Amino acid sequence: MPTSVPGATRAPFRKLRTAGLAALLCMLAAALFTTKVSRKMPDLEVYWKAAVRARTAEPLYRASDQHYQFKYLPAFAVLAMPAGALTLQSAKATWFVLSMALIVALAALSLPLLPERRRPAWLLVTITVLAMAKFLAHELVLGQVNTLFAVLIVLAALAARRSREVALGILVTLAIVVKPYAVIFLPWLLARARARSITAAGLSLAAVLALPALVYGWGGNLAQHEAWWRTVTTSTAPNLTNADNVSLAAMFAKWLGPGATASAFAVAAAVVVLALAGFVVLRRRRVASPEGLEAALLLTCIPLLSPQGWDYVFLVSAPAVMFLVNYGDLLPRPLRWLTGAAVATIAFSVYDLMGREAYAAFMSLSVITLCYLVILAALGTLRARDVA
Repeated sequence: MPTSVPGATRAPFRKLRTAGLAALLCMLAAALFTTKVSRKMPDLEVYWKAAVRARTAEPLYRASDQHYQFKYLPAFAVLAMPAGALTLQSAKATWFVLSMALIVALAALSLPLLPERRRPAWLLVTITVLAMAKFLAHELVLGQVNTLFAVLIVLAALAARRSREVALGILVTLAIVVKPYAVIFLPWLLARARARSITAAGLSLAAVLALPALVYGWGGNLAQHEAWWRTVTTSTAPNLTNADNVSLAAMFAKWLGPGATASAFAVAAAVVVLALAGFVVLRRRRVASPEGLEAALLLTCIPLLSPQGWDYVFLVSAPAVMFLVNYGDLLPRPLRWLTGAAVATIAFSVYDLMGREAYAAFMSLSVITLCYLVILAALGTLRARDVA
């Protein structure tokens, strides 16, 4: 009698179930885009306009754009020039599809960042996605590039783990093009003291800074970089008291009012956060695979340190949440419960659940910022205990 191979008869059903799930997700994504997203995506429109302007060597940084000024490096617009050849609606549809793929990639790539997997993959991904859901939804509606940024950094951390130093340096540079605050990873490269990654980052960064000269000429390239710096430095202060700003500077401005006192407290808090990051990196030799936790912690620091750290940027903390789900039981009990409460607060502090007044009060008190300070403390504790 023929014998059946265990599981062989179920394999077609698994494939069918996977295909059905993928089809369902595609239909949901299409419905989301057509009903909720396609008429919005204002940030994607900013990128598209910059790409259109770069195609004809027009100035990128214009005060007339008001709140929707382009604030990225000139190289971003030059690299985005192919998108400028599309209609705005086509660019929105294309970026929405790519963003959905990047969300899946971020969840999938965060798993191998873990030095060891102590929880089932489905549980790690499910809790992480649920915790990040409101940020991811906001990202899609805005047409932002934070998910792309996070994927580039996670790929860089994986390259570091595999000693692919040239790829590491180039990926960090690409992340800087996507979001300039990725410069926080340059000291990390220096701390690793690997000549090839440092050289690759330096050369690729020089190439990125020179790239717009192909479109604007050398003088025009310098003018665009000066305009970029002026735009970034003059548009920060008005945003500090915005309810959705979750930076340390915004937290103290909301609590104390904008001014010298709030700025001093913000600087002191930023120094503490950077000192924690330094501590984590200095203890890297005590663990076998230090790159994952370091990348997760530095990503989480970014919205806190950037004066224009909007709440949805915290989606880059997905690897940090996954680390804490994986290793949470190894934290001291009080910190374990506090971390769980912080993650739950992040996940369920949704406007539609809380209502207008409660949500406004919640954001004005910068509770999300406090939750993420707890998450940073938990990550630092894992490294202090030589866990990861």
